[in-house]
Amino acid sequence: MQIGRVARETGLTVDAIRFYERRGLLPRAPRSEGGFRLYTEAAVESLRFVRQMQSLGFSLEEIRQLLSLRAGDAHACEHVRDLLGLRLTAVEAKLSELRNLERELRQALGRCRRALRKRTVGAHRCPVLSEAEGKRRRLT
Repeated sequence: MQIGRVARETGLTVDAIRFYERRGLLPRAPRSEGGFRLYTEAAVESLRFVRQMQSLGFSLEEIRQLLSLRAGDAHACEHVRDLLGLRLTAVEAKLSELRNLERELRQALGRCRRALRKRTVGAHRCPVLSEAEGKRRRLT
């Protein structure tokens, strides 16, 4: 099947399919006499797999490893477990960073709200901007 149909069936763009092919995640598609790429059902399944693994946050290099494991390595489950563990650790670290960011934003918002309740118009500067300015001066 041609690339447009593969794109529709996988939910990928034509450019993404070409990109994956250039990156070696998909074997080079043979060409028709007219020069069109022709893909097999196996290629479509590989593209679906790539898309699913990307949605789980795996890098292209990790997906390349998973594709080769998918091809039949008897010890694949151990390697997949290790990759999943690394991915989970990265997600947990990112969640921690996001929780810290959320806390900082809530605190800054609280400072703004308190300042707005206490002041007369134009009497004080925004505490968040003043703090940011002070931090910038300390860094330089």
